[in-house]
Amino acid sequence: MPHDFMPGLAGVPAATSSISDVDGQRGVLEYRGIRVEELCAKSSYLETAYLLLFGHLPTPSELQRWTNDVTHHRRIKFRIIDLMKCLPEQGHPMDALQAAVAALGMFYPGRNVKDIENNYWSAVRLVAKLPTIVAAWARLRHGDAPISPRDDLGFSENFFYMLTESVAHPLWSEIFDDCLILHAEHTMNASTFTGLVTASTLADPYTVVASSIGALKGPLHGGANEEVVVMLKDIGTAGKARSYVEGSLSNKKKLMGFGHRVYKVKDPRATVLQGLCQSLFKECGSSPLYEVALEVERAAGELLKGKGIYPNVDFYSGIIYDKMGIEIDLFTPLFAMSRVSGWLAHWLEQLRENKLFRPDQIYSGEHNRPYVPIDRR
Repeated sequence: MPHDFMPGLAGVPAATSSISDVDGQRGVLEYRGIRVEELCAKSSYLETAYLLLFGHLPTPSELQRWTNDVTHHRRIKFRIIDLMKCLPEQGHPMDALQAAVAALGMFYPGRNVKDIENNYWSAVRLVAKLPTIVAAWARLRHGDAPISPRDDLGFSENFFYMLTESVAHPLWSEIFDDCLILHAEHTMNASTFTGLVTASTLADPYTVVASSIGALKGPLHGGANEEVVVMLKDIGTAGKARSYVEGSLSNKKKLMGFGHRVYKVKDPRATVLQGLCQSLFKECGSSPLYEVALEVERAAGELLKGKGIYPNVDFYSGIIYDKMGIEIDLFTPLFAMSRVSGWLAHWLEQLRENKLFRPDQIYSGEHNRPYVPIDRR
């Protein structure tokens, strides 16, 4: 049967979903019908995660239960810590995160994905424990002991405490929480699709999330925010931005943090993140990276005018994390900490009417080749 081949499955629907929607022409992103800008202004990451996972904004009692459940499941088994101690210190944090998340499935029963109650607790554990794993690895690789979570601190406050053993400035926690909201979900992206393929085999949720983490690691997906900061530091000063952009375009080199498979206007998340940058810098002093970024965006806007290539979510997020003193190679694990709620929402949705993913292919090889004995090759 003849098929139309679409490289990268571009434009090919792989599922129906009510979790999120993107209007790439108008630059609109909605979670369960609510615009992401409104969620950043009025919600919290844990409330947004609940919305994504369960389809509605929680009542006060539902939010209290959800928050309490997540708060009291932040700790990780000492054997997970022992496992991470055995990993090479120079390894990428995403590899450590993937290994630890895969190992979680050996400690918690999650194989019966038809058990609704068990699925709830799997979602609680994954949302709760990923930040603990990320913070623990950030310290272990430098020879420092992990810091246990504090139940009296909120989700973002607690992450900074586990990372630094000090309570962060309230504005930092507020901005970081908004960053998590912005990264929580984005329709059928590469890591979500990877997770859905794994979920369709009825694998446990820890395996689903571990597979999604593997896809997120790539520089064309979640790893791009690391590349943006590296690029901005390479440029050095705002005065060198235009010549860098011109050189990149003439050499057909990808401009990190620009362009998107869906958005043909500026990514709405980038717009919110730019505003968060300004709020952070107003309180804590500016960043030279931000000045360079503004000039890169200005130059790219002039040189790429009419081509529909604008800053995406990765362009400004790394600047915020860098200002907060977070190491560059932790940026993508932060993305995973947030996106786990979106991955799990799609996992739960997939289970409702599950069908094993088994796409077709267009064969381009030979037929009827004879086997040549080894002594005649």
